[in-house]
Amino acid sequence: IGACFLLIRKVITWHIPVSYILTVIILSGIFNQNILIQIMAGGLILGAFFMATDYVTSPITKKGKIIFGIGCGIITFLIRLKGGYPEGVCYAILFMNMFVPLIDKYSVPRKFGAK
Repeated sequence: IGACFLLIRKVITWHIPVSYILTVIILSGIFNQNILIQIMAGGLILGAFFMATDYVTSPITKKGKIIFGIGCGIITFLIRLKGGYPEGVCYAILFMNMFVPLIDKYSVPRKFGAK
């Protein structure tokens, strides 16, 4: 309900949560993991809608937000699959936060008419 409220009020956009959750779904299908358990267990949905969409630590552009969400999804899945921790959402978000300046630098569109 809270995520729907934030989306309807346009406090957050759909780019980070959808790309984050879809990445985990796709990787779960590729590696023969139970998709429902990967999505519903742990803090994936909470992290995708409330932690990863923080204004201060998330990218500015739509393309950057999608890259950020995909990166978080890959890291979360790898920590769950191969790591010693059962939950990797917070570590994935913290790790991807380091790359936000780099993502913003390369995903900012060119100004119209600039070469």
